[in-house]
Amino acid sequence: MDTVVRGASATVRAVDRIDPPTRDRIAAIIVGIALAVALATVALGRYESGVRLTTAGEYVVVSEVQGRSVASQFGLRPGMIVTELGGVTLVRLPTSVWPETEPTPDPLTGEVPPYEPIGIEPAVPTIVDIDPAGLAQLLSRPVISLSAIERGALSQPVLQEIGPTVQLYDDGLDGIRQTMPLLVVGLVLLLATWWWMASGRAGEALRGLAAPLAVATAMPFIVKPLDATQALPLATISMALLAAGMLPLAHALIERIDDPEDRRLVTIVAGACAAAAVVIGVVASTTEPWYGETPTRLALIGAIALIPGLAAAGPIRRASGAGSLPTSGRLMESTEYAVIGLTPAVALASSGAPLPLPLTLWFLLILLAGRFTIRPLARLATRAALQRDLVVAATEAERARVAADIHDDALQELTLLVHRLDAAGDEEGAGIARTVSDRLRAICGDLRLPILDDLGVGPALDWLVLRIERLAGGEVRLERADGTRPPADVELAFFRVAQEALANAVKHGRPPILVRYSTTPGGASLSIDDAGPGIEPDAGAPDGANGADQAGHFGLLNMQQRAEAIGAILDVRRWPAGGTHVALEWRAH
Repeated sequence: MDTVVRGASATVRAVDRIDPPTRDRIAAIIVGIALAVALATVALGRYESGVRLTTAGEYVVVSEVQGRSVASQFGLRPGMIVTELGGVTLVRLPTSVWPETEPTPDPLTGEVPPYEPIGIEPAVPTIVDIDPAGLAQLLSRPVISLSAIERGALSQPVLQEIGPTVQLYDDGLDGIRQTMPLLVVGLVLLLATWWWMASGRAGEALRGLAAPLAVATAMPFIVKPLDATQALPLATISMALLAAGMLPLAHALIERIDDPEDRRLVTIVAGACAAAAVVIGVVASTTEPWYGETPTRLALIGAIALIPGLAAAGPIRRASGAGSLPTSGRLMESTEYAVIGLTPAVALASSGAPLPLPLTLWFLLILLAGRFTIRPLARLATRAALQRDLVVAATEAERARVAADIHDDALQELTLLVHRLDAAGDEEGAGIARTVSDRLRAICGDLRLPILDDLGVGPALDWLVLRIERLAGGEVRLERADGTRPPADVELAFFRVAQEALANAVKHGRPPILVRYSTTPGGASLSIDDAGPGIEPDAGAPDGANGADQAGHFGLLNMQQRAEAIGAILDVRRWPAGGTHVALEWRAH
């Protein structure tokens, strides 16, 4: 068990190291292989029903039936006599002859005589005379349609054709080449989806999903020629290519899951679905008759992208008593991720029909929903975000103005006053003036800290922790791993959230207080934990900013607005054993 866990962990770490350009190249390689195999199958592939025929005297007989093939599924057995092959009758069996017209009611009684056969024709089975060259050519073709009966039935009185029948294609055409329209549909989907997403018409945030979504949507149509051969090895390759085509999209959606533990869990589940689909296909092809793409296998393949899409659309776990504060700006993003995760599953459901009707209706629904529902909501969300950003910007501008006024006016006057009191020998007055001056400098630091602009959040948190430790009367520790600096607006939001959370920890909690801050090229995270009684269950404002405002938790409201302004996730919760946990997670897009 430990080995399995370690292997899964190693796989997750390896997946995390794949960057978007590498992922796009992998997706292109997968679809390139699928196209090459599909075109080769159309050009060179041979339909395989699993039955072999030979001549035995005047008859054409079944010489071999492969196990787990279409022929074995329909009940064909070696030694059976072929009565019809590829639409050509080889043996005419006695069948009932019916009157040309149905009986009419008796004029006196009104009774209708029974409609019964009037004879049998021919009286005995009759072998149809076929030119040997024509028969040889018929036997050389792939077996598309075939009717056969047991040899012993030829000597028994029969009224109609009996025996199992394999009728795979009503028109008798080669089923492999019939998949060419679906292959063309796959190519059109691949190019159109790739172009639409990469051009930014679906939104700038979704550009990175262009290649993975295009490949996952087109793959069910591209591999159709392999399934049409009914050959078990090619059917297994088809399943493997389908599963592989979903993995780049799953990886891209997993990247957009905010919680690291959720990302790890969803990565394992999506990988397990892919592995299960392939393993079940291989095992089934060696242990049971071939029944084509079963719903179980298709469901597993669809789940490879669907589960990460749903997980990226919204958190999949909520701890008891958690006060996770959702951001209104994620509504559109969540809807898009859910739709993207479901699209390959709709494509899978459409690939079995001559026309991809479900997928067409799905795209039409997306367009209508985008025009009449999502776009108006997006405009409202954009307007609300703009207003929020203006409020934040105005607040920071006012902070900077007040800090400058205090520094340039009041502090300068206090400095002169200290010098005059020192010169006059008034030590008590000079001490009071110095205390007031120090307090005003601290207020200036709270309003606008120069070290934040010059050196970044890490050094600013060092300064803040030292100051808070003096006020808390206990241990306040900072753990930093900030190798890179995020954008200025992100740094400002992180510092203000830390400032508010530490003020709350001093006011409502107790030491020790632990602050963790880390940055990577892909994002930044901050957490503050204290050892106090913990935040009230309803203080996290589960209904968002309005709930925090109505409950009077303006500090939480301020932190939430800061997180929304940079597109970050703020999580405020009470630990089961006591203590408040404040976490801020931002990912670069």
